[in-house]
Amino acid sequence: MIPRYSRPEMTEIWSPETRFRIWFEIEAHACDALAELGVIPESAAATIWEKGRAATFDVERIDAIEREVKHDVIAFLTHLAEFVGPDARFIHQGMTSSDVLDTCLNVQLVRAADLLIADIDLVLAALRRRAFEHKMTPCIGRSHGIHAEPVTFGLKLAQAYAEFARGRDRLVAARKEVATCAISGAVGTFANIDPAVEEHVAEAMGLVPEPVSTQVIPRDRHAAYFAALGVVASSVERLAVEIRHLQRTEVLEAEEYFSPGQKGSSAMPHKRNPVLSENLTGLARMVRSYALPAMENVALWHERDISHSSVERMIGPDATVTLDFALVRLAGVVDKLLVYPNRMQKNLDLLGGLVHSQRVLLALTQKGSSREDAYRLVQRNAMPVWEQGGDFLSLLKADADVRAYLSEAELESLFDLGYHLKHVDTVFRRVFGTTIA
Repeated sequence: MIPRYSRPEMTEIWSPETRFRIWFEIEAHACDALAELGVIPESAAATIWEKGRAATFDVERIDAIEREVKHDVIAFLTHLAEFVGPDARFIHQGMTSSDVLDTCLNVQLVRAADLLIADIDLVLAALRRRAFEHKMTPCIGRSHGIHAEPVTFGLKLAQAYAEFARGRDRLVAARKEVATCAISGAVGTFANIDPAVEEHVAEAMGLVPEPVSTQVIPRDRHAAYFAALGVVASSVERLAVEIRHLQRTEVLEAEEYFSPGQKGSSAMPHKRNPVLSENLTGLARMVRSYALPAMENVALWHERDISHSSVERMIGPDATVTLDFALVRLAGVVDKLLVYPNRMQKNLDLLGGLVHSQRVLLALTQKGSSREDAYRLVQRNAMPVWEQGGDFLSLLKADADVRAYLSEAELESLFDLGYHLKHVDTVFRRVFGTTIA
């Protein structure tokens, strides 16, 4: 985790203090269940809660013990016993380290998912507001980076909204899939601990029991989780790249907000660079990169090994912290995005009306021309405008072969910008459920 790209709400989830507190809660809830089953004294369970709740776990002390025993959970249990006293012998009865580690990791991933879902809600709110603001703001649509046909800027943002709404659904599903608990003991057979303990701990921690945990919770769940983060990150990049292209000097249809006192370049005082969107592109690459090792973690040896452990200690915090930062930054970029409708109209007019070529093509075919002849007639008038500039409509009007099919008035009607925008409301209803903000 790099402080530059971190928010405290998410980093707190992955702090050692939070991790040890979750470990304690797992152990204490297990003791409650064991006491109900008569395995340990109820007084011991009460003491463990009392002393553990009051404890301030010393991270340096735990690290020092771990350097000696070479085992993180044992180091924590040893430190916990220093607070609890003799009743500490009842802690971790019938459990194995994976019960604590895996259940804790899933608690952290669930909490992280809750923050990420809230982050996406911020992005969705900003996209919705700006989409309705520019629902009918015409701009050129591009394919292969080349002017194609008119769209609206609101449609661009509506597309992004729909994509992030799907991403939100995937995160909700990933959260549900990873929200499992394992308190099943060595190799997952419950030989030394009753399944009722797992059920109790799961409910107390907001999880559900893992149906078959071997000695670890199956890592296909985690692979799906990190893959979902990677897809959301890809959506972040898609929108960031669009903004970067629109901010290019030759285009300049939209740009990031440039605050008073902000500097764009150490050498060139005139520069206003899309630094936030470029940053988002880089952060998205990092989040995606964590999906592959999560998938490679699925194939563990037999009932368990720890080849996944070192990976998860890195990708758990890094992927969630990075995506959290990126989503909140993106919401801010969209919310403050500067939009230039006049420049959009100027770019629409840049090719002298060529953006209406398909309408002319279709009109010719409807008047009796073969598609091949219609394409040839439209293209031979379009290419001079493409290469030398000029007015497409004027050339069409002067083409006798075209006029054999279409009158001047008919040709002029084919250059109506509003024709391309007649179904914007339909798209908005599909995306937002309404055409009113």
